[in-house]
Amino acid sequence: MELFYTSTENIALDSGSMIIDGDEFHHLVRVLRKKTGEEILVTDGNGLRCEARISDIGKSSLECEILAHSRVERPKTRVTVALSLLKAPQRFDLFLEKATELGVSSIIPMISARTISQPSSEKVQAKLKRWRTIMLSAARQSKRYYLPEISEPLPFKKALELQGFDLKLIPYELSESPPRVHCSAKNILFLIGGEGGFTEGEIGEARGAGFGEISLGKTILRAETAGIFAVAFVRTKLLEEACTEWF
Repeated sequence: MELFYTSTENIALDSGSMIIDGDEFHHLVRVLRKKTGEEILVTDGNGLRCEARISDIGKSSLECEILAHSRVERPKTRVTVALSLLKAPQRFDLFLEKATELGVSSIIPMISARTISQPSSEKVQAKLKRWRTIMLSAARQSKRYYLPEISEPLPFKKALELQGFDLKLIPYELSESPPRVHCSAKNILFLIGGEGGFTEGEIGEARGAGFGEISLGKTILRAETAGIFAVAFVRTKLLEEACTEWF
């Protein structure tokens, strides 16, 4: 059964009802042609799982009767990727989609020394809305009960100051250290450079902030590929460690 999303504010567990509006309403009614009486699976993106039946369809929203609900446990392993903004927007979009499918917990658009695309403050909110739409679509397809978070663009130096991580890793083309780490039940942060990678100065600053340099192989990956690789690496390690709680 396909999974759909609605905001926590639209769910009334006490009365056993919910409302779905916005893009999800359009997808349900205009694209999938769902009718009154059909049953669907809905989440608020914060771990709530609801089995629901469509009870009424309006012009811009629909109402559902909640048939059953449960709470999905939050994954113990969390992966955050801070990826430098890219010159070609579609490449950053590709990363958002695939990282969401693979299980990323949080994405931080980053501005480093070689970042070419630096949106003005006026354009940031429009970009965030678009990025969240892409991630929502990918989360729906992969049936994720916890939507990944995405923040406003953050300068490289601010990304170095982020706290609360058990592992802080920075892929670097001159590194010869493979990422041999145990991932289970850890909070992991990857810093990924954009076009041209990080400067030597930035790598030095990252070392000083406690980041470990790792190699992603001898060939040079595009930035979005490196970001996808990082999330896929953790997924692979968790599968090896028989940790299915992330998926």
